[in-house]
Amino acid sequence: MALIAFAADKGSPGVTTTALSLAAVWPRRALLAELDPSGGDIVLRLRGPRQSLLSPERGLLSLAVAARRKLTTEALWQHIQMLDGGLEVLIGLATPEQAGGLGALWRPLTGLLAGIPGVDVLADCGRLYPGTPAMEVLKGSALTVLVTTPEVDAVAHLRARATSLCLQLGTAGFEGVPVGVLVVADPKETDGPREVESVLASSGVPVRVLGRIARDEGAAAMLRGQWGGRLSRSLLVRSAREVATVLTNSLDNRGLVGAL
Repeated sequence: MALIAFAADKGSPGVTTTALSLAAVWPRRALLAELDPSGGDIVLRLRGPRQSLLSPERGLLSLAVAARRKLTTEALWQHIQMLDGGLEVLIGLATPEQAGGLGALWRPLTGLLAGIPGVDVLADCGRLYPGTPAMEVLKGSALTVLVTTPEVDAVAHLRARATSLCLQLGTAGFEGVPVGVLVVADPKETDGPREVESVLASSGVPVRVLGRIARDEGAAAMLRGQWGGRLSRSLLVRSAREVATVLTNSLDNRGLVGAL
């Protein structure tokens, strides 16, 4: 199926919450892959079936060890865990130091995740920085999604990052990886996404704003496992469902049509 990479720039948090909320409501089978070279935290935040503990020993790092023998789709599933609720996840690294140990694995791993039959992979690539190994994931994705907020400084960073990223991914070319933007904003900030798209358009950056993820601290806390509640009715999850529909349609139609 497809690999969708999620990333952010300096000063734009919310990548993990965005990727997790989208994967949880994805309209077809999805795998959430923690591919942030700085380390992941799902193993600490969430639980497995019947509130069982997730194993920090089973995930990207154990897959890297197994890949020394052979990296196959069948082998991949041996390192996947399931969250309470049914979402399948590839648990990420525990520390940034472990990223260097993966070395040349980033590229073949990306190819493997991009070609899993019947499964869309949503990859949390964390914050981008010069030389990040996650660039291999972005280059091999069907769609790269930058997560931002509508604040002035965040949009300024986004504009610079999007310009650079489009050059690296060849977005303006026929064979390039398309880049889209999701804006994490307060539900009352109705003009935020349009203002972000206006800034990008005025700069000539070939990037579309695909939609908005509601800034909902209460629901985000539920995703962190801090307290319970009716998460499915939250503004965060409702907005994630809308965006998930846009993204799957965009992938199916090979076009980036926003839902502002």
